[in-house]
Amino acid sequence: MKDWTDGGEEWSEPWGNSAAQWAGVIFPRIRDWLPAGTVLEIAPGFGRWTHYLKNHCDNLWLVEKAPHCFEACCRRFGNDPRIKIYHNDGHSLSMVPDNSVDFVFSFDSLVHDRHGFIQSYLRQLGSKFKVGGRGFFHHSNLGSYSVREPRRTRVAKLLEKARILDLHHHRTPTMTAELFRALCEQHRLHCVRQELINWRARRLIDCFSFFVREPSQQTRPTEIIRNPNFMREAARIRRAIPSAQR
Repeated sequence: MKDWTDGGEEWSEPWGNSAAQWAGVIFPRIRDWLPAGTVLEIAPGFGRWTHYLKNHCDNLWLVEKAPHCFEACCRRFGNDPRIKIYHNDGHSLSMVPDNSVDFVFSFDSLVHDRHGFIQSYLRQLGSKFKVGGRGFFHHSNLGSYSVREPRRTRVAKLLEKARILDLHHHRTPTMTAELFRALCEQHRLHCVRQELINWRARRLIDCFSFFVREPSQQTRPTEIIRNPNFMREAARIRRAIPSAQR
């Protein structure tokens, strides 16, 4: 099956294709929280992960701000009665009823968004979740490195401006794992686990955050995992895929 991407071309991440990334990277991390009754996917893009999530829930609600992605999801999933697709402004979840969501998911989208977008979503999820609701967000941790980042040379700056060199991989510098935990606590949520990972580099510039609306969890410390070998994991997954499937 051809992957749906922004450019309409085959996805060229290190895992080879979306099936490999779902089976080898994403699903093993969220399997304990699936299946779920109602799943909310924030920023689904062209539905790369929607294709897999729909097999693990009764109802799937998509919220997308980019018009071309919203339209693509409507074309791709509009005939499935279990899937509802909403267009928003990048902040609002007003279309989602209170106390209705069992599991919220976002992967490879919020890493690009400034912390204000994530804060807005977390604030609303405090009431959109059912009690016991769970969430998985993939977001930036680049901000934790900003004060220690070495000075870039003039050549490096020119290459970045020309989009030849990308040291940050389009990650927002305003978000960190620590800030995410604090935002959860502000909005009646609790971050139970975070996995800090490297992304095409040595620095742990990305984070997988697992959070809940569960009063009994509020006093438990967040489990923090530092995984500097994430890209090696990706390479192993790619090697395991037959070349015909890439």
